[in-house]
Amino acid sequence: MLAALGLFVFETGTALFDRLGRDRDWRHERTPRFGARAASQFTGLGEDRITIAGTLIPEIAGSYSALETIAQMADEGEAWPLVDGQGNIIGTYTITSLREDKDALIDDGRARKTDFVLELDRVA
Repeated sequence: MLAALGLFVFETGTALFDRLGRDRDWRHERTPRFGARAASQFTGLGEDRITIAGTLIPEIAGSYSALETIAQMADEGEAWPLVDGQGNIIGTYTITSLREDKDALIDDGRARKTDFVLELDRVA
C-alpha cells in the first residue's frame, strides 16, 4: 500500500502513483514601520495542498474503475483522512480536482494508459 484516502487504497490493484508533492504555507501579517522593516506577526497555519500523480496501465497495474471511485468520493464533498504507507496520518483532506489524460486508445475506446493528477486540500 502506498497510501489510503478514506477507504480508497492506492495499491497495485487500484491506482499506483509515482509522485506526491506537498505545498504548505504559514501566515505572517506585516505592519509597515517608518524607517525600519515591517513588523511581522505569525497569525497561524495556511494552506496545505497535496498533489498525487501517477499512471494507470490496467493490463499491468491499476483499474479502470479506480479514478471513477475517486471522482465519486469527490462528488460527496466529504473530507477524507490521508494515511501514508507506513500508517502515519497526514491529515484530513478534500478532493479539489482530478485530471485524467487517456492515451493509447484501443478500438472500443478504452485507454491502455491513463495519467492522472489528484489535488487535495487539507481541512483538519
